[in-house]
Amino acid sequence: MTEGSPTARRRFLLTAGTAAVAGIAGCTSGSSRDSSQPTTVAILAAGSLQNALANGLKPAVDVPVEIEAHGSATIARMIDEGQRDPDIVSVADVALFEEPLSPSWHSLFTSNSVVIAYNPDTDGGARLANAGTESWYQPMVNGNVNIGRTDPDQDPLGYRALFMLELASRYYDDASRLGEQILQQEQIYPETSLISQFETGSIDAAIAYRNMAVERDYEYIELPDQINLSNPQYAEDWYSTTSHTLPSGQEIQGGLISYGSTIRHMSDAAVSVFDIHTTGSYLEEHGFLLRDQFPSYTGDVPQRVRQTTDQSSENQSRLGGSNQALSSTVSEITVLV
Repeated sequence: MTEGSPTARRRFLLTAGTAAVAGIAGCTSGSSRDSSQPTTVAILAAGSLQNALANGLKPAVDVPVEIEAHGSATIARMIDEGQRDPDIVSVADVALFEEPLSPSWHSLFTSNSVVIAYNPDTDGGARLANAGTESWYQPMVNGNVNIGRTDPDQDPLGYRALFMLELASRYYDDASRLGEQILQQEQIYPETSLISQFETGSIDAAIAYRNMAVERDYEYIELPDQINLSNPQYAEDWYSTTSHTLPSGQEIQGGLISYGSTIRHMSDAAVSVFDIHTTGSYLEEHGFLLRDQFPSYTGDVPQRVRQTTDQSSENQSRLGGSNQALSSTVSEITVLV
């Protein structure tokens, strides 16, 4: 069993919403931008990126930024219905860029893995710790663990929890129909507040992304590659055998966890923020998985975007790798749960 940081090091970090709360004008459809004021770049992002953007991107940019976080399926729907009109949109599943968003181009910039985060100070969490990587599901099936997860109809983490349990049912010899035996409707929480349920005592464990446990120093069970949706080796012939149909009728096929981003309203400020957002080492520091080929692109990528991000990669200008101090004037961090 591979675990996160020891209990003594666990920190209950405040979410970005407690850092600062402001209006949502920059992400609202039809909003105007006062040209006499510094350009504000509005980012609408997946909930699992919330802390990384607020605490990692924030020190690295020199223009004001507004960040609003929701489940990625919710983000796609909000933009599709005209409720939001951000400069940059970042989702936790590039499949959502196929529909309903359908941008002309996007960047695949990071990955993640599904883990079981837990609180070892509770009885249920202790049972999971004792069960370990090979039998974590047994106390869940027995009903001895209060579990948290997210809504599969609202965000990719929710439907990836379903994929993980389906794959686990085939992977472990003594496991079958884990989803039917473990999942209940009352286990569902918003992605942006899932891990904070540990603080209230509402849950013992959560089916979460690795970064959500790492950035808060919670202990977690690292699942085998065959079921954690992080290993390209299993993407085509194994992960892809799972699927979930969204309320819109769109069928999402299981696959490698892939985060995507695109610029919807091009400007020098947006390109600058996008560059650091998609190439910064803050992602790895917050528990995301980086690969040599990141960022990679799909579609008709604007030349100015490719040149800027390629230059960043060549100069190894990932956050933390550069000695140059970057000014921090990020403002108006907005998180709506």
